[in-house]
Amino acid sequence: MPRIVLSFACSVFALALSACADSSSQKHPPQDPPDYHGVPTDTRPPSMLIAPTQPQ
Repeated sequence: MPRIVLSFACSVFALALSACADSSSQKHPPQDPPDYHGVPTDTRPPSMLIAPTQPQ
């Protein structure tokens, strides 16, 4: 009996995971929102690398 319950629980879990999985085939390609006109919305400054030490 416990094996049947465990296999049922595993199958329900696997079914739930497959139902929530994002499908790779989309009906249409993603599009920009209508108010986006090629202007970047990321206002954070770019991350800087540590500058190499310069010989004196």
